[in-house]
Amino acid sequence: MSLLDDVAERDGWRCWVCDEPVDPDASVNDQRGPSVDSRTADRKAKVAERLAHRGCNSRKGAVKVVIAWPERLYVVEPAPLMAVADRLERKGGRETVGRCPTRKDAQEAADWLVDRFSRLLPGLPVTADIQAGGGQFLVVLATGRR
Repeated sequence: MSLLDDVAERDGWRCWVCDEPVDPDASVNDQRGPSVDSRTADRKAKVAERLAHRGCNSRKGAVKVVIAWPERLYVVEPAPLMAVADRLERKGGRETVGRCPTRKDAQEAADWLVDRFSRLLPGLPVTADIQAGGGQFLVVLATGRR
């Protein structure tokens, strides 16, 4: 396993689960303290170790993580982001991730998604597109083929 400081520096001292800052001076036993985690519950999978708050790491245990959409975004039927991340990382391509009632709502969601995926899948360029149709706006994430 990597040293905590190496993983934390690479991840910019942000928790990969909740996307909040991790205090480098907090005790590793503190709920908001740093810990090293893997993105997957599959012990055989070869994924990079990631920085997480001790509490986020403990709460998720050995189950799939759910990346929450911010409540401030107005998205209808938002896609489960970890499943989207897994598919984009594995196969590339495009994924429709939600519907929004206005272009402004869709743009806010798209901006947040590109920013969030830049930390969730570092090294994989993810872009967002907004497609109008049927009185709504679809938010679509895309990346090149793997």
